[in-house]
Amino acid sequence: MKILIKDWFKPRKYIHFDLPINSKKASKIVTDSEVVAKHAFYPLINYDIVINKITKNPITKNIMVLEPKPRPISYPAHIDSHIYSYYSKILNYKYEKMIKENGLSDSILAFRTLGKSNIDFSLNAFNEINKLGECSAVALDITKFFDTLDHETLKSKWCNLLDVKRLPNDHYNIFKSITKYSKVKKEDLYKALGISLNNPNKKRRRICEPHDFRGIVRKYKLIKVHKDSFGIPQGTPLSAMLSNIYMFDFDLKMNSFITQFGGKYFRYCDDIFSSSLLNIKI
Repeated sequence: MKILIKDWFKPRKYIHFDLPINSKKASKIVTDSEVVAKHAFYPLINYDIVINKITKNPITKNIMVLEPKPRPISYPAHIDSHIYSYYSKILNYKYEKMIKENGLSDSILAFRTLGKSNIDFSLNAFNEINKLGECSAVALDITKFFDTLDHETLKSKWCNLLDVKRLPNDHYNIFKSITKYSKVKKEDLYKALGISLNNPNKKRRRICEPHDFRGIVRKYKLIKVHKDSFGIPQGTPLSAMLSNIYMFDFDLKMNSFITQFGGKYFRYCDDIFSSSLLNIKI
């Protein structure tokens, strides 16, 4: 399997704990499984973005309102990002083959190169309802999806995808980095290092030198380690791919269940929609 550089390498302009590297250096690292197996991942930098979610007014129940919803985003260091991107492509190749063989290509919509937008996916769903006429339609959202993914289940699904009993050393090191990850709150980090949140120094190529990482970031305990047995960070180039892998067995069973009633099953990350001819309970 040959993975082209343009399919995984992306120059990143943000500053992080390490320096940006070019595609040649990145390729030398990510294609060497022994190097990846021993690679020490930097803490993720974490911040929240606020999105407006349409929901029903909790009092009136019938008036739709925009409700601010914070969403945590974590972004990895430059080399870490390239490793995640490259291995995401490795897993994606096997995942696409697996869902095609199991008739799920039209049902899984998120994080795939399909050339369509959310508007297209919504239109397809409504078209399926129109085709069925009188039918049952169920739409639901999984609360805190990325935050609740079980690590042992994820590892098992990862092994199944690779058709191995235990993860190879390089994959296992990546698994550990994405489950037992550490992070630093961006606001606290920038404040400790005297960096402006709104206008960081354009000449700065990295957040800090190694001695400041040890003397400030570690000394002042800005690094928080994720110790739970569940949850992966949102925002890394690998997180989305892992979420699809995690949901494969669920998708397979749901699709089989819905199609036996002449219906259609769709999933976009943690948003699930199904329609069927019969009044069924899910």
